[in-house]
Amino acid sequence: MAPPSTPTSHPGRYLTALVVLLLVMLGSVLGGNILSPSHWHKSFYVGRGLDLSSGTSITLQAVTTRQPGQKTSPAPSAAAMAKAVQIITNRVEATGLSNATVVPQGSNEIVVSVPGAGAQKVATLVGETALLRVRQVILEAPNTTTSTSKTSSGKAVLSTTADGSGAPSELTKATAKKFDELNCAAKNWKSQIYGANPNAWDNPSVQTVTCYQGAKYAMAAAVVQGKDIDNVAAQDETSGWVVTFGVKSPASTALGTLTTTMNKDYYDSSTGTASSPLGLLAIVLDGNIQSAPDVESPISSSVQINGGSTGFTQNQANQLADVLKYGSLPLEFKNLYTSSVSPTLGSDQLSAGLFAAVVGLLLVVIYSFIYYRGLGIVSVLSLAIAAALSYMSVVLLSKEAGFTLTLAGIAGLIVAIGITADSFIVYFERLRDEVREGRSLRAAVERGWGRARRTILVSDTVSFLAALLLYILSQGEVRGFAFTLGLTTLVDVVVVFLFTKPMITLLARTRFYGQGHPMSGLDPARLGARAPWRGGRRPVPSAAGGATAAATTSTREA
Repeated sequence: MAPPSTPTSHPGRYLTALVVLLLVMLGSVLGGNILSPSHWHKSFYVGRGLDLSSGTSITLQAVTTRQPGQKTSPAPSAAAMAKAVQIITNRVEATGLSNATVVPQGSNEIVVSVPGAGAQKVATLVGETALLRVRQVILEAPNTTTSTSKTSSGKAVLSTTADGSGAPSELTKATAKKFDELNCAAKNWKSQIYGANPNAWDNPSVQTVTCYQGAKYAMAAAVVQGKDIDNVAAQDETSGWVVTFGVKSPASTALGTLTTTMNKDYYDSSTGTASSPLGLLAIVLDGNIQSAPDVESPISSSVQINGGSTGFTQNQANQLADVLKYGSLPLEFKNLYTSSVSPTLGSDQLSAGLFAAVVGLLLVVIYSFIYYRGLGIVSVLSLAIAAALSYMSVVLLSKEAGFTLTLAGIAGLIVAIGITADSFIVYFERLRDEVREGRSLRAAVERGWGRARRTILVSDTVSFLAALLLYILSQGEVRGFAFTLGLTTLVDVVVVFLFTKPMITLLARTRFYGQGHPMSGLDPARLGARAPWRGGRRPVPSAAGGATAAATTSTREA
């Protein structure tokens, strides 16, 4: 009986699919440099984490106030911590520092890691509590506008004074200069204007400029700050979702004076919108406008924001309410500890990680050739292809998703060497078991694969699920280990199905392997086969028990 026909009996198809996959990934990695060999090395760069480069990591712990009657300080709410992570992330990204990470740790800690930055710079960046500001908009212009010599009404704006009501209607010279220089299309526009100090982004006592929805805005000094806000709520009114909040005195008096002027002079009741940017009241967090509603009526101690002509959805209303709540929440942090990595130390750790990977790979290669002889070629090529697929996957993730490789990630890649080795060992041993049973190599290849395939898939599934759970439940660098472990487990499945099995099928058709050469690793005599065969034939006992007759390998499969 001929060996069972399976899709894997056509190895050329699978090897072709593998070649196509490798070429597609290579083309994606090279991108625009595909025709410039001198720049190929730049295309293969992978972003490095803090432990492999240099920089600073700060662990912050939230500090809450113990209320009367409480024995211990309460833990901060999950919503407050999530908003704190978002605020710090926005600050870090605004400075243009690449590959920075901001992750929660436990219920009351946040770990901020910034490659390439000194400890003092990072401490200044994340150490201040973000407070919300309410400011009047002075000027709004498309990003292409490069002159602040006139407002939308044609009035000159280069003035250093404000009217006595506390509602400045003109820009100072310093603000006008910043407005001219502001380019909202630039990735790091905030750091270009204000630098890395978050206090300068949103100083409540002076005018400021910012970007919002692709346009640039100039705003007056803050009339209300986060500490002045309470009783924030998102409500479903008859006209739609609104956000309400109260304003404490004396800020409520200043807000009432300002909004009375804004509504009287800059609100068009016939259209229901502001007639000028001066009729917009911006709600700002960390220098970023969260909302800029029209002032439909004077407001003081109670403010209602309705979302303008388009209105708020429930999600938008709740999001803005969270900004108002947690932008003004007195959630302070203390610095538990700071660790800095020098460029030299980062380079040493990278070298040590790569050295460990190379040593592990060499040991597997040496073992493969000693134990499996000629089959070691298949194992080495399997490892090489798995390494190429894994590395190109990491490069693409670094380019497209900002993935950074850490020392823990390298550990995951090293463990992957064992996962790939385990897969081909399972198959090789199944194959050799079939040869020991006296089957020809071609039959053994298919029967052994049918048994090994299930074992390999179960093993890889368990490894992938373990990596997935570890990624979900862990934080920080441990997630880097889990991610690379899961990635390389998937790569192992691809390599075994598209290369290892098809390559063994092809080798079984050659004289060296198919006839069981002593150095092939499939010598039936060396493996202790029950009926050793060579040259595609094996002796079969006669009915009388003494004589033998020649039989082809295809006459007996069981």
